[in-house]
This record gives sequence, structure tokens and C-alpha cells, in this order.
Amino acid sequence: MPINLAEVGAFAGVDAAGDLSIRFGLYLPGIRAADGFEVVVRIIHRDDRFDPAVPPVDVGMRWDPASQLDLWSVTTTLTPAGPGRYGQEGIYLYRYQLWWTRPGGSRQLVTRWFTDPFARQTDIGLLAAVGCFRTPPASFDWTDSAWRTPQLDDLIAYELQIEQFNDTFAGVADRLVYLKSLGVNCLELMPVTSTKLDFDWGYGPLHYFAPHAAFGGPDGLRALIDACHAQGVAVILDVVYQHVDGAFAYNQVYADVGGLTGATPVASPMIGSNGPFGPQVDFSKSFAQQFFQLANQYWLDEYHVDGFRYDEVTDLYQGPTDTAYAMLAYETYLYSRTIPRFGCAPGQYSRLLQCAEALGKAPEVLRRTFTNSAWQDNLLNHAEAIAGGDLSSARLTDLAHTLDPYFGGAYPASKTVLDASGAAVDMPVAPFQYLNSHDHSHLIAFAGTTGDGPLPGGDRSLFYRLQPLAIALCAAQGIPMLWEGEEFADNFLLPGSGAARIGLRRDMHWQF
Repeated sequence: MPINLAEVGAFAGVDAAGDLSIRFGLYLPGIRAADGFEVVVRIIHRDDRFDPAVPPVDVGMRWDPASQLDLWSVTTTLTPAGPGRYGQEGIYLYRYQLWWTRPGGSRQLVTRWFTDPFARQTDIGLLAAVGCFRTPPASFDWTDSAWRTPQLDDLIAYELQIEQFNDTFAGVADRLVYLKSLGVNCLELMPVTSTKLDFDWGYGPLHYFAPHAAFGGPDGLRALIDACHAQGVAVILDVVYQHVDGAFAYNQVYADVGGLTGATPVASPMIGSNGPFGPQVDFSKSFAQQFFQLANQYWLDEYHVDGFRYDEVTDLYQGPTDTAYAMLAYETYLYSRTIPRFGCAPGQYSRLLQCAEALGKAPEVLRRTFTNSAWQDNLLNHAEAIAGGDLSSARLTDLAHTLDPYFGGAYPASKTVLDASGAAVDMPVAPFQYLNSHDHSHLIAFAGTTGDGPLPGGDRSLFYRLQPLAIALCAAQGIPMLWEGEEFADNFLLPGSGAARIGLRRDMHWQF
């Protein structure tokens, strides 16, 4: 049975009496009322969340025995009761609880709370959100109907983290004139979905359909992308589909059920084993395949994104016919052919940008999947060594070969895909070329550091060591990419591991 986004998530409405209501829907495959389980949704008006005198309202959900995906749902009227603003217009926060009653035993709490994996809007941490108004806010007014995603060969990309770059989606839009002055016509946004912590890079995902509230929420992202398209700038999202945060619903709930004494374990519909970056998605499961295909389609349709940078494809890709990355890239490409901004027509390929972080596998992924670009660290690795003083003939020779990734057939220049009618057509492909990325310290730090403390800054007086490398980047074949701040030798040192690597905010030094 296919996932139906229209029946999961939270949807506000007004009943016949004029009272506000919310319809909630949640799939929990294998978790059934017939086996003693109960799901409760806990709801509170956002303006009451820090008032200890106002408890959340708990509403039991109904299990649908006819649903092959075990749909739990309820439509509840927001009837004012007790202190607080419950029943008034505004933003409502919610999360779910799971209970279980052993046959002949007492009711026990299984999962104290878990967030909605299909939430379209969120608040801080594990809170999903939904706006409830008698007159619904107007839909976002897009102005980009004439926009066409640039050709691959014309791209100059700029990677940034929203908060570090300029706080919010609106802050990024405010810097578009600056970005265009660099020649940039494509923004690669590090994960924009809501996270568990106040600040986090977002590579342990919880919400796959909801832009971060702190960044500006859904309409904030729409406004940024619309502004980018008006300025001739494409937008691709960094998405994390190989692993999840431990608190992701389809990991946490099923792990908790597995720990119940006397209950039959229920396999997660999405999650397999634990990996180095967190619980890993099992793409042999149909639910997982559908979930991420729908996530991609949602971002393409609802947010007009121009493509995706897929994190950790090195592990996600298992071969050209796998049910993980290869299938996802293929299905997303096919879906994109009907979207005008990608210019797909008879005899034309889709311009959808699909970039795989396939370190060590980039040539193979470009050859054997419907991917048209890829991260690979070859130029970056040479640049770091050279900035640190390695000017050996072997190093410089390898650098020269790296500048032309097509030299000796190392990388393909094109591949065969499908046009709008299903006929074969050639599509250009190319690796990204870069001297810096979010995964590494700024290049200037490899030339030398200055200052005290565990993370001294790069010594910017050594900027001249970077100039030949900047020239090399401009001369390289492929898609040039800048990482935020490298254009003025920003100088952050990145720890190799630990919480400070992804949880320490490093605002750009605009004063440089």
C-alpha cells in the first residue's frame, strides 16, 4: 500500500460550528490496537508551552484495521477548557505518546514522546507544529514561473549553513547581491530541516518534510528560493537519507517496543542496523523507499528546489540496480521530467541537479546512476597538502591531473538518460571541484594557525599560499564550489570528531 501524504501529518480546519479543529494522521506499521497498543497525541497552544499551569490536552487516536500501513488518526475539536489559550487561533504544538497494555495486565508507557515523522511544520526540538486559523493564511505567492534551472556546465556553487552564514533564510536572501558578485548562481544549503538541538548542522535528521522554524519555517524557505530564482540563482538542498537521529520516530518507537517484556517485537518499517553516523535506513524495505521518494517530490513541488546534494552516498550506493541510492536518483529524475523548470522535452534531458557525496565512488556513481554531479575530495586533498608545504613533483603532477577529471577517462563527461518521452538522450555529468567544504577546516588553517586554545584560527597572513590554488580552482574542469567565507580566507579550524564538530556555531567573519 503506498504512503499517502494527504492522510499523515497535521491538518487544521474549522468545523460546522465554527470551532477550530485538527486532523492528525500517523503510520506505525505493525503497531496495532488489536495487540494492546494505544497512541495519544498531546496538544498545546504555543503561547502556553512554558506555563506550568497549562497542561497539554491528550487525545486518543484510532487505529484503522483496514490500513495496510496501520494508520492511527483522529480529528479533534479545539474546545476551550481550563486555563490557557487552547481553542484560540495560533500555532499549536504536538507530539505523540505510545502506550501498551499487556493481556490481563496494566497499561504502561512505552514511548514518552516522539515527534511526527510527517510534520510539515515544527518548533524547537521534538515538537511538531500546525497553524490553526479560522481564515487560513494565503498560500505563498510564487513569482518564478519563468525560471529554468541552469545547465550543469554553467554552475558556480556556494555551500553555506543558514545560521552561520546570516542567521535565517531571510538573512541569506539579504546577501544575494553579494553572492552574485562572486559569480555564484547555485546555492547548496546544508540541511534545512528541524533538528533536536538549538544549533546543529542537521546531519542527524528528525523531520524530513519541515524546514527549521529557527531559520524561518516553510514560508521563509519558499521566500528565499523565490528570491534566488528571481536573481538567477538555483538552490539545492543537502539531504541525509543514509541515517537518522536516534529519536527519529521509526527508530525510537520500534526500539522501545522491542524492549517491552511480554510483547512481540515489531520490526521498524525503515530502520536497520546502527552505523557510525546513527541508525541506518534499510532501503530493502518498501516503506523506506517510498518515504524518501515522496520527500524528494515534496521538496520539488512545495519548495521549487532545483535538486539535491545527497549525503553519505559512499555507503548509501550499493550498485546500479540497488533499491537505495540508485533507485532514489532514478525515480526522482523520472518525476522531475514533468516539472517545467527542468526543461525536459522530447530530445532533452531534465536539468534536475542530483549531486552525490560519493567520496571514493564518484566516477562509478556518475556512470551508473541518474546522478549528474558528485562531491569528490581530490582537489581539496591536494590543496590542503600544498598549503601545508608539500610542493613535490608528484603532488603537483597529481594536482594537474585532478584539474582535468576527464583526463585518461577517469570521469565520464556524459551518460545516457531518458527524455520526456522515454527515449534515450545524453546528459552531461561533472564532479564538483572545491578547495574547502564544511567537512574540513578552512584551507588557510593548513598553511598555519595563530592564537591559543584547542581550536586556533588559521593564520590569514599566509593568504598568499592560497592564491595559486584559487587560480587552479578557476581553471579546473567540473563545477567550482566555494564554502562559506573562503572567498575572504575565513579561518575556522574544525575538530576531527566530537560534539564541537557539528554542534559549535561558527559565524562567518564578515568583518574580514
